[in-house]
Order: sequence, then C-alpha cells, then structure tokens
Amino acid sequence: MIEGISHITLVVSDLQRSAAMLEAVFAAVEVYDSGDEQFSLSREKFFLICGVWLVLMEGEPLPTRTYNHIAFKISEAEFENYAQRISEYDLEMKAPRTRVAGEGRSIYFYDYDNHLFELHTGTLAERLERYGVKTSQSV
Repeated sequence: MIEGISHITLVVSDLQRSAAMLEAVFAAVEVYDSGDEQFSLSREKFFLICGVWLVLMEGEPLPTRTYNHIAFKISEAEFENYAQRISEYDLEMKAPRTRVAGEGRSIYFYDYDNHLFELHTGTLAERLERYGVKTSQSV
C-alpha cells in the first residue's frame, strides 16, 4: 500500500545557487550535503520543506519549460510576502492562470533549471466544493 510521497528529486545545474533559493523562498532546511562523496548518480543535497523531503541533485537542467509543477500551500495572508521573496531572487514569475472565485490564488515561478513551482492559497476541499463535487472521502 502506498503510504505517501517519499521524496521529490530535482536535477539542478548549480547546487549552491538552488540551495540558497530553496532556503530563502521556502524556508527549506538543509539536512544533508554529499560534498565530494557520491552515493547516488551525482552530488546532492537533502532538504525538508514543511516535512517534505526534497532532493537537489547536480546535473543537466531541463531543456524546456512545461506546466508540470510542484505546488506548496501558503496562507492568503502570506501571498505578497512570498511574491517579494521570489522577486528578490530574480526568478521568473509566470502569469497566473484564469481562475474562478473560490479556487484560491497562486504564484507560479520557474527556478534556474526550468522547474515550475506554485505557491497556492487554496485547498483540495475548497476547490472540490467550488466545482460542485460531492465526495465521501476526507480531503
């Protein structure tokens, strides 16, 4: 049985630069740095972001940008604070997609290696309610 997400790995061209961005934007806590040792495919750093294990692994960046993304939940009250943090790191913010009322707001931005992140104020339960979906599962 699947118990949850174990970790997320992103391949980045510059470990130090990407680590600094994760720490500043997401308040990520570095818990491991392989340094010159290589236990996996390349040098890597492990972080915790609100209990989520995120790995940065050194390598070739993504060749193109897509809408595939990782979304983190933020509060509405912190929305502008996060937008400011992102702009301070010269990260490209993508225009938000069209939304219906009650769906929450999002900040989309690309990191230095074409990964798309979203900071979203809504929840799954709120979105399903807005879309008129009735569910018997706890969301």
